[in-house]
Amino acid sequence: MKKYICEGVGTMLLTLLACGVACILGCNTVAGVIGTSFAFGLVIVCAAYSIGNVSGCHINPAVTIAMRIDNRMSTKDAILYIVSQVLGAFCGSLVLALCLDSFEALGANGYGTILPNGTEVTLLIALLVEIILTFFFVTVIMAVTSKKEHSNIAGIVIGLTLTLVHLIGISFTGTSVNPARSLAPAILQAGDALTQVWVFIVGPILGGILAALFYKFVLKEKK
Repeated sequence: MKKYICEGVGTMLLTLLACGVACILGCNTVAGVIGTSFAFGLVIVCAAYSIGNVSGCHINPAVTIAMRIDNRMSTKDAILYIVSQVLGAFCGSLVLALCLDSFEALGANGYGTILPNGTEVTLLIALLVEIILTFFFVTVIMAVTSKKEHSNIAGIVIGLTLTLVHLIGISFTGTSVNPARSLAPAILQAGDALTQVWVFIVGPILGGILAALFYKFVLKEKK
């Protein structure tokens, strides 16, 4: 039970604190992009070194699915992890809405923005970006957590990787790479966020699956 609670609390804090920074700073300026990127990365670092020993600090269904594919956890645990993550994300979004006194902007992901070069972020571009970024992020997680000797630095590596992923992804989609983090704000905001949220569920899940297969059949050392 403790590991499920940790997954819920960890995802709640990710949604509340990191999405909170995104809402407060905005993501239309350089300062906002950098601040938001580091907020997501720093929450992961803090969570990894606090709840990591209990649950492994997935706080992301895409990571959990990848870990299940690599047989690092049971199907039962994977399902309960994902349920805990989604519930935690909803709690975080609700608290954020109360703090902001609004349900209109809770850090939901979306596409349709115009990049500085004039390119419109279409559905296809958004889906591709989410698949690629999640693939990269989860591949790093799978690799760095595969050896005990990496345990002291794993949290920092994963946090910095999430920061990097956000630095490039925010302009495209706001960066999801985490279905739970996207689902909760989208449902509470409704409107376009809810209509588009399937992209930020399907994309990260596909990216996580590809990362797990890439790690399992290409990177994993044979014993």
